[in-house]
Amino acid sequence: MNELVRQHTALDDSDLEWLHMLVSEWQLLSDLSFADLVLWVPTLDGTRYVSVAQMRPNTGPTSYQNDMVGHLVPRGRRPMLDAALDEGRIVREGDPEWREEVPVRVESIPVRREGRVLGVIARNTNLLTVRTPSRLELTYLQSASDLAQMIAAGSFPFPDQQVDMDASPRVGDGLIRLDADGIVQYASPNALSAYHRLGLAADLVGHHLGEATAELAPSRAPVDEALVKLASGWAPREFEIEAHDGVIQFRAIPLKPKGTRIGSLVLLRDVTELRRRERELITKDATIREIHHRVKNNLQTVAALLRLQARRIESERGREALEEAVRRVGSIAIVHETLSQNLDERVEFDEIADRVLAMVAEISPGKVTGRRSGRFGILDAEVATPLSMVLTEVLQNALEHGFGEGETGTVEVSAVRGGTSREARLLVTVQDDGVGLPDGFDPHSSGNLGLQIVRTLVEGELGGTFDMVPAPERGTRVVLDIPVQAHK
Repeated sequence: MNELVRQHTALDDSDLEWLHMLVSEWQLLSDLSFADLVLWVPTLDGTRYVSVAQMRPNTGPTSYQNDMVGHLVPRGRRPMLDAALDEGRIVREGDPEWREEVPVRVESIPVRREGRVLGVIARNTNLLTVRTPSRLELTYLQSASDLAQMIAAGSFPFPDQQVDMDASPRVGDGLIRLDADGIVQYASPNALSAYHRLGLAADLVGHHLGEATAELAPSRAPVDEALVKLASGWAPREFEIEAHDGVIQFRAIPLKPKGTRIGSLVLLRDVTELRRRERELITKDATIREIHHRVKNNLQTVAALLRLQARRIESERGREALEEAVRRVGSIAIVHETLSQNLDERVEFDEIADRVLAMVAEISPGKVTGRRSGRFGILDAEVATPLSMVLTEVLQNALEHGFGEGETGTVEVSAVRGGTSREARLLVTVQDDGVGLPDGFDPHSSGNLGLQIVRTLVEGELGGTFDMVPAPERGTRVVLDIPVQAHK
């Protein structure tokens, strides 16, 4: 819609924002009308209309099989659009149109903002299945008429209320029509079922909805007075009520077709099971985070015990082996610490890579500088844990074998995400400017324990490839190519 409005019309950004608010709300009008809606806006030169948005009803058959967005229509071809735009009124005159052997009633509703008509909504009703309307359908149509008048007057949508239509109750979920005093004139079957879930034993029609709702709510505090007003539809609001193990979501819409409030629409939906599942997920997430936290603590305890043991061993090789084990355990603990702070089983691996780099650099025999370039991005836990171990082993190998006592140098870790959304890849390069590889060295057959761990994790657990080659100028380059999930 942004592109069409800016390309073809004279509307400014504030007008466009109003149209966005209208389009975010007009599923309500479409469902109440049992009709398709198409928003037409006059072009910059005033000779044509461009359709910038379209909505089909959930409550009835569509009138348009094809997408209308982007169509251009010369002014004069649809007189009802011209009349609604020029006169600023809802136009209902005219006989039904026939489209593909389907009779369609067409109406035009001007879209007004601050006294100006920005465009026209064409409301198209498929008459093929028209029958004697029920009380529910009559209530829907009357409410749709009131909303259409509010749009034509510029009082709907409500500027101070941003509504997420995906999360808000819809017409079919449950609808209650109130008069100006908050008395229920009509309640749909779904609405009655929702109130029965809250504990209501009687019918709603003829009762004051706000008072009836406050009686069902568990609290008897002064907040009840506010609840009475909310449920009476005095202002456009969304709220929830929980009682008798039921949770009902409400949306109140004041109806002011001629500027004065004549009543309200209250949409409601039973979200009991949805909220129950959300609470279960919250509990599950908290449990998972607590598990990661305890695993991290346990790993740190193991590392501390290994460190203590290393201090008591006289053998230099034995002490070095235990210190290597401490760093391996520490790299896993870093991942679990990060996971304990997240809501899902994913981690931002750049922070982990930096901490691993700093941890390994502490054991450098010389003054070696470590740095990182590129971004690892977000990785799943099942990738992050083995990758942190691999990175620890590769860095440790570079620092121990690439540089001698007192030597200076650089170790750089670079990461590049690439590939498609289906086959995303992570290319990790660890390059140092040390002494390089010895003659005849084969990383795929080396008996070095660290390299054996790297090969096993990269090829077996991560499903990637590992290679170690001489750097272009000096030193050694390690290349890891790993398949990863694409995350936004």
